[in-house]
Amino acid sequence: MTRKERFHSIIGWFAQNQPAVQSELHYTNPFQLLVAVILSAQCTDKRVNLVTPPLFEAFPTPEALAAASFDQVYPFVKSVSYPNAKARHLIAMAQMLLADYSGTVPSDIDELMKLPGVGRKTANVIASIVYDQPVIAVDTHVFRVAHRLGLSDGSTPRAVELDLERHIPAAQRPIAHHWLILHGRYICTARNPKCPECPLSAWCREAFADKEEVAAEVGEYLATLVRVRRQRAKESGLTEREMEVIRYCREGLSNSEIADRMFLSVNTIKNHKQRIFAKLNVRSVSELLAAIDRMGII
Repeated sequence: MTRKERFHSIIGWFAQNQPAVQSELHYTNPFQLLVAVILSAQCTDKRVNLVTPPLFEAFPTPEALAAASFDQVYPFVKSVSYPNAKARHLIAMAQMLLADYSGTVPSDIDELMKLPGVGRKTANVIASIVYDQPVIAVDTHVFRVAHRLGLSDGSTPRAVELDLERHIPAAQRPIAHHWLILHGRYICTARNPKCPECPLSAWCREAFADKEEVAAEVGEYLATLVRVRRQRAKESGLTEREMEVIRYCREGLSNSEIADRMFLSVNTIKNHKQRIFAKLNVRSVSELLAAIDRMGII
């Protein structure tokens, strides 16, 4: 079966059987959606939906959130993953939203990615849902489903995104993200996928396959992915230690927390960050995270 045939069959099934799906995040305006998507990074939508109602009540506008302190915001988000970083990102995002965009969530992908806490995936979600732009956000669910169904063999989220956009008609891209993410969340799960009840098993490359064979293929794929990313990091001039610092930055750890993990001084971590910023031509951690997403380094 050709890739074109796969796309035609799979997207056709979704269009016929799930014509009206939407984000499971709760929001009433673009600003609230942006906040919710930032909080949803490596966190479940269910958890985010528990957190956002009191958060939105306390900080209903960009002006209110921009004027808040870390100590005021943190209690509302402490139950999500990486609460320290996300609390800081939300405040800085609201401040930039006011300073650079008059409080309006921008529609341009590149402009969205300038906001603290916003990487390419988050930018694509906002552009797709709010502005109905023909883009597809690739998170872990979409990445996994695309590979299992043979829709992409890309080694990075960006590569998978390009494959999906190349084959899915522009008009269907905004909803296609929801099709794939919900299928990955409830049927094609990372562990113990529900293959017997999956309506797409006829097109799946792994459904009912021998577990040892699948494990070997996954292991080989992951090893290849690691080699590719290490090569890209090497091409960027990054050392292994600098890569480790970047990984901890992505987890939202502070300089002191990274120093504790790496058994180094805070000043040494700061120096590492300055060298990383210079090598990747960025000025902040949020710009760094957006850059490594684009480059497929981590």
